Amino acid sequence: MIGTLFVCGTPIGNLEDMSMRALRILSEVDIIACEDTRHTLKLLNHFNISASLTSYHEHNKSEKGIKILEILKSGRNVAIVSDAGMPGICDPGYELINLMYENDIDVTLIPAPTAAASALVLSGIDSKRFIFEGFLPRDKKGRREILDSFVDERRTVVIYEAPHHLTSTLKDMYDVIGNRNVALVREITKKFEEVKRDELSKLLTYFETANPKGEYVIVVEGISAKEAAEKKTQKWESITIEAHVEMYEKEGMSKNTAIKAAAKDRNVSKSSIYNVVMRK
Repeated sequence: MIGTLFVCGTPIGNLEDMSMRALRILSEVDIIACEDTRHTLKLLNHFNISASLTSYHEHNKSEKGIKILEILKSGRNVAIVSDAGMPGICDPGYELINLMYENDIDVTLIPAPTAAASALVLSGIDSKRFIFEGFLPRDKKGRREILDSFVDERRTVVIYEAPHHLTSTLKDMYDVIGNRNVALVREITKKFEEVKRDELSKLLTYFETANPKGEYVIVVEGISAKEAAEKKTQKWESITIEAHVEMYEKEGMSKNTAIKAAAKDRNVSKSSIYNVVMRK
């Protein structure tokens, strides 16, 4: 017999969100792997669950992953939990899960809320299409590269940020992507849950005097279809029609195909591009 790894979600704040299935699994498994044993012990004590704990986090994931694999191969069951929410989201839990698949160990899931999805819903910002970026890099070059990718992003963007970095992150975002509509969501499901919605510029003004408290989820509205079309048009208007067609020809397109592509970029008829190029 080989054991099963139970990926067990826990509440992101309010302990009443703990599922009955999660309580049962945590009370039945042989060992619980967790980020911080002290934090998880408080959770288990609240629900009167006695269990053996072992730490599994960013700094010991390699050696502990092997030990957990050995435990599962011996026929014992293991649950992995994070300090809050779903293991594997912005923590090394996904590496343990991947290790199990590589060794033909069964993995199953006990779902729970995640801060990213919960904040997106609370924000009221378009949730049909979105991307999750997690925490931005702390180095300037890495942050700039990520933020640059949001400039023309039409999907909603969801980002995590610590309170002591919030103001600088909002400033960097404003400098790179401009004055977008943003929702700042914090303390989800807790007593001081708050959603602050406004333009980036106004939020920056607010935090000139206010002190950020709690972990934040930043939800950024994507650009509209109209704005995206205008940006696209402005981009191509900066070069001549001839240069535009020549750019595609250098990529290997025939002249006729290049003319068609340029017409699509500029949102004009193919004949209007053809007339300019052939007259030249």
